[in-house]
Amino acid sequence: MMGNKLAFILVLILLTTCGCTKTDSFPSGRWIDLTHDFSSETIYWPTSQPFRLDMVFRGTTDKGFFYSAYQFCAAEHGGTHIDSPVHFADGRNTLDQIPLEQLIGAGVVVDVSKKAIADRDYQISVEDFTAWESANGKIPQNAIVLLYTGYGQYWPDRTKYMGTDRLGPDAVKELHFPGLHPEAARWLVENRKISAIGLDTPSIDYGQSELFESHRILFEKNVPAFENVANLDKLPTKGAIVFAMPMKIKGGSGGPLRIIALIPDR
Repeated sequence: MMGNKLAFILVLILLTTCGCTKTDSFPSGRWIDLTHDFSSETIYWPTSQPFRLDMVFRGTTDKGFFYSAYQFCAAEHGGTHIDSPVHFADGRNTLDQIPLEQLIGAGVVVDVSKKAIADRDYQISVEDFTAWESANGKIPQNAIVLLYTGYGQYWPDRTKYMGTDRLGPDAVKELHFPGLHPEAARWLVENRKISAIGLDTPSIDYGQSELFESHRILFEKNVPAFENVANLDKLPTKGAIVFAMPMKIKGGSGGPLRIIALIPDR
């Protein structure tokens, strides 16, 4: 209960800061869904099983009313999802242990799309963050940093989105998509206090990574990552409030994520 109260207080603080609180209603604004649908088209890592939705029953029951029910099967890491720190850092937060305060916060969008579209192996650099700050001010404390590479426009075309449509272990070496450079990940955790980070590609490390250093650097500091985030082109550079609510899997290294953003009216 304390976590829920703190998260609610955080939202109120964020809304007060942007001057959009009302005493009698939730603030008005524009809601943006940052989540891709889960379906047979959902993109997963080449070594993971695809999402599957099986029908249990759909139709008219023997009592005369309509009823439908399904069961699904999915890997933790696929589609729009969260990586919990334990994914690459032993002893750090599992999915159910991530504080709510880290999943709700002021969103900042770092646009590297021109560089990333021109270079499938682009790695977001320290200079990208310092350039953002030169134009927009220091990244706010406890912000949720979202990296806009432009690759969301290719979803769900696996080849355009991640470099290959092949499956299996041999396909991993064919992955080509942008990610966060380890030096930039280290700069963030050492110089800024962020709650979480996300991007519109399959992994916070670029496709050709073999050591997943950015994952390891972030997760050692208990900073979770959101991957395959949708519609980042619809968010402002700053001013949005992000709500990232994953499936609460006990002991999980990750899981499906419903992530949305509110752009408050000014």
